[in-house]
Parts: sequence; structure tokens; C-alpha cells
Amino acid sequence: MAVRLLAYEVSDLCLGKPPLRSLPVSATLADAVSAIRYSEDGCVSVWNCDHSSPDKNDAVDDCRCVGKISMVDVICHLCREENLLAPSSALKSPVSVLVSKVPGRVRHLEPSSSLLEAIDLILQGAQNLVVPIKINPRRKLQKSSPNPTAHNGREFCWLTQEDVIRFLLSSIGVFTPLPALSIDTLGAISTEFLSIRYHSPAASAVGAISSSLAEQTSVAVVDDEGILIGEISPFTLVCCDEMVAAAITTLSAGDLMAYIDCGGPPEELVRVVKARLEDRKLEGMLEEFTISSNVSSSLSSFSSSSDEESSSSLPRSGRYSRSSSYSARMVRRAEAIVCHPWSSLAAVMIQAISHRVNYVWVVDEDCSLAGIVTFSNMLEILYQHLQSMA
Repeated sequence: MAVRLLAYEVSDLCLGKPPLRSLPVSATLADAVSAIRYSEDGCVSVWNCDHSSPDKNDAVDDCRCVGKISMVDVICHLCREENLLAPSSALKSPVSVLVSKVPGRVRHLEPSSSLLEAIDLILQGAQNLVVPIKINPRRKLQKSSPNPTAHNGREFCWLTQEDVIRFLLSSIGVFTPLPALSIDTLGAISTEFLSIRYHSPAASAVGAISSSLAEQTSVAVVDDEGILIGEISPFTLVCCDEMVAAAITTLSAGDLMAYIDCGGPPEELVRVVKARLEDRKLEGMLEEFTISSNVSSSLSSFSSSSDEESSSSLPRSGRYSRSSSYSARMVRRAEAIVCHPWSSLAAVMIQAISHRVNYVWVVDEDCSLAGIVTFSNMLEILYQHLQSMA
């Protein structure tokens, strides 16, 4: 069984994965926002080849993915002091301003590459691996879309940390006895994590939010005694629209958790945001936020009316409702996912995958925050075991 696991190639992990939505580096942030709204995973890939060009003779190797843009990147960009006054102007900036300058965040990988190669790149710092996939011949007959997925006759998909962990979990017996050992025993708990006090201004966490997005973790919200209360997670923010930047700018960390929680922000918090934007004379942000709120309120009213008419056949869920800060994608609660130092590695892996997060917070018996376990921590442990088998 171990030999079979080592024989798997990257292409085996990419079966059934959808092709990447892409934008050229010449696109604007407004273009990115538009593309992200139609994306199921809340992000869009950025490429250094322009598919709007009539010249199709570029070599395939000249077409490279240089980064990934999510709604969280846009939100953090709008939270900058110089962009709060004129958010509409900020959205005219090229997407290149948000592409990470850290080398190796996105890496291209051939389908024939081994599983060990993929894990090695992730442990070196790659957050996303770009892998070519076959194009269905029938799709070649379709007209090109505004957000093309084909690059000179090829399509690509993301291979993520979650994909690799999920794949390894299907063969978890190979790693015995590691899965049954506690994360504390295995040394999987990291004590280096990002956090903010519950009553601190959410604006002070913008840098931490940006860092947590890059590292695929989260920002813990704790009280004065270090007790974990919740989190400000990129996995939740990615389901919001760009105007949640107004809430980050004006609310406390605790209020922001309530604002971005599934089901939409309470009306009183929406009013607080508007009032504070007025007090700070942020007219540009106020105008955009008000327009967004009014449009979303109309959609919410329409959705509520439709739900009432169909209530006899379909149960209504706040998790799927529209609001002034949410897209139509399914969103996560701001409630933190936690485990304990004595939790087994297998249990934590299953917990993270079931909640679609790349990490789990570790708390002691008194709920004080002890650390965090990430997919990267797990992969490092499993990788060492795989190397010993190789």
C-alpha cells in the first residue's frame, strides 16, 4: 500500500477539478472583483499573457500564472488610508499591485510530477500549485468567455494544501502509528499565530489579515486573559463583498466578527458603520457603502419574499441568504474551529477538512489559546514518514 501511495502522480489529485478563471496582469481591480463574484472559490488567477490579444502564436511556456487575487486582497487594499477617501479610484489600479512579491507562492507543476514533489514545494512555501489539465474536445467549440480559462490551448487547475491532505487522509493507514498520536506528542502545534484583542479596532488587524491570507491561516480574537472568543478569517471574508472594508475601518474586532458572521450584518451595525464614516468624513467610502447596502437590501427583501412564497417546500437558511456584505456563495461562521493538545492527528485532519479550513486552533481546558495546527504542520510530519518509506 505504501509503494502504491508513493507511485501516485500530481495528475491523480487533479481529477475532476475545475479550470482556473484567469485575468491578465493588465486587468484592473474592478475587473478582478467582477470575476471573483462569478467564481465559486472566491479567487481568480493572474497571468502574464493577455488572451484578449489577437496574436495567438505565443509559446505555451510564455503563458505563466504569476499569482492569485481574492476578495480579501481587494478588501485589505481598500482599507489603506489613501484608498478610503476614493475607493472607486482605488479599484482602477492594476491587479499587479496585489500580486505577492514573495517568490514561490505560486508554482507550476507538471501532471507527471510525483506526490512527494508536490508536498516538497508546499513545504518550501508554495500556497498554490498550478497544474495543466486536459481540455474536453467539446469545449473547444464554445465561444470564448469574458474570463477565459484556456491558455494557448491548455487549461490549468489549482492544487492546494487541502487537496493533498484530503488525498493522504484516504490512505491514512499507511502512516500508522502517527494518526493516533496526539498533536502535542508529534510537535504539530505552532505557538506563532496572529491575534487581536476583542475590543481593539479591527483596522489594526488589516496587516494581520493580509498575512493570514498569505499563510492560509486566520486571526484569533481573544479577550484580555487570552481566552479565544472567535476569529477574523480570510475564509469568511472571501465570501463578503469589497465594501466590508468600511466595517473593518470603523468597527472593533468583536463587532466585525458579528458583522461578517453568516446570515449578514445586523442593521444596527450597518448604521454604526455609516455614522462613523460620516464622522471621519470618508465621503467616497460612505457613498460606495450606502449604494452596496441599498442594493443588497433590495435583493434581501426580494429573497425573503420568494422564501415566504416557497416556504412550504424549501426551508430557509441564513447561511444561504444574501446581505449587504455577502455573495451568493456559501459562507462560514466567524466561530473558531478548535481542538485540544491531546487531540489525535487524524481527528484534527478530519476536523479541518470537514470545516474547509487549513488550520485548527488549539485551546487548553480553560479555553485559553495555546497555538494553532496548520495543514503545513501536518504535511511536514506526514512528509517525513513518506520519505522514510521511499
